[in-house]
Amino acid sequence: MISDLVQKRLDSLTKPPGSLGRMEELIVRYAQIRGAEPPRQLRATAYVFCADHGVVAEGVSAWPGEVTRQMALNFVSGGAAINVLCRQAGIDPFIVDMGVLGGPVPGALNRRIAPGTRNFAREPAMTAEQALGAIETGRQLASRDHDLILCGDMGIGNTTAATALLCAYAGCDPAEVTGAGAGLDDAGIRHKSEVIRRALALHPSREPLDVAACFGGFEILAIAGLILGSASVRVPVVMDGFITCSAALIVKALEPAALDAVLYSHRSAERGHRVMLEFLGARPLLDLDLRLGEGSGAVLALLLIQAAFRLYHEMATFDQASVSRND
Repeated sequence: MISDLVQKRLDSLTKPPGSLGRMEELIVRYAQIRGAEPPRQLRATAYVFCADHGVVAEGVSAWPGEVTRQMALNFVSGGAAINVLCRQAGIDPFIVDMGVLGGPVPGALNRRIAPGTRNFAREPAMTAEQALGAIETGRQLASRDHDLILCGDMGIGNTTAATALLCAYAGCDPAEVTGAGAGLDDAGIRHKSEVIRRALALHPSREPLDVAACFGGFEILAIAGLILGSASVRVPVVMDGFITCSAALIVKALEPAALDAVLYSHRSAERGHRVMLEFLGARPLLDLDLRLGEGSGAVLALLLIQAAFRLYHEMATFDQASVSRND
C-alpha cells in the first residue's frame, strides 16, 4: 500500500520515529486520499464561495447584507485577508459568486443560482432544484488537475444557516451552539438562537436534501458539491471553519464516504464549531481562535502542508547522512 511506502520513508529520515507528530499523520493521510506520494511541487487552488442569505431580514447579523457584495469586490481586488494569505502561499484564489445580491460580481466566477436565498425563518431557503444546482456547481469545479483544493466562504448571515444545519443534522439545541458570528452581543445571540429554533419547527423534515434546501446557503451547498466531486477524483479538500464545515454536514448526510477526502484546517472560535467537528469525527490541524472565514484557516493549513511535504522530500535519510540509527 502507498501509505506503507510513505511511512517507511518517514521512518528512514534523520529523526526519531514519529517525532514530527501530526505532520507525519498528515503526509500519510494525504497519500491515502490521493493514492500517491505527496508531490514535490503542490498544485493547490483556493475557492471562496460568496452568497447572500434571506434570513438576515430577521436581524441575526451584526452586519448589513450589502457587506457580502462589498467583501466579494474586496476579494476580487486583492485587499482582503484571504488575498494576503494566498500571496504568502503562492496561489491565487478564485472568487465564486453563487448568489450575491445585485448583479453578478465583476471579476468573480459567475455561478449564480439566485440573488440570495429566501428567509428560512418564513419559508425554505431554496427549492430542491436550486439545492441540486448549487451542489452540481461545486461538483463541476472539482478537477484532477489539482493536488489540493482549499474552501472559503463569504455571506452575511451564513453562521445562522450553518448553525441551523448543525441543529437539524446533529439534533443540537440552538441555545447550546449558536454563536456571535461576526460580532453579535449576548442579546443578539439569544435572538439568533430563537430565530433558528422557530425555523427548525417550521421545517420539520430531516431528510438530508430537505434540510440542505430549507436552511442552507448557495455557497454552502456548492462547497458540499466540491467535496463530492473532489472525492470522486481523489483530490483532498481542505475545509476552513464553521461555515465550510457545515457543508461537510451535508456530505455526511448524503454520501458519508466522500468525507474521507476532507482535511480540516482549524477549530474556529465560533461557539458551535467544536460540536460540529465532534459530530463529523474531525480533528483539525490548528486551533488559533480564528473566526474570519474567507478560507483564511485553510490557507494557513496549506502553509503547514507545504512544510510537511518539503520535510518528506528534502530531509536526508539515515543512510544518506551516515547517521547511526537507534535500533
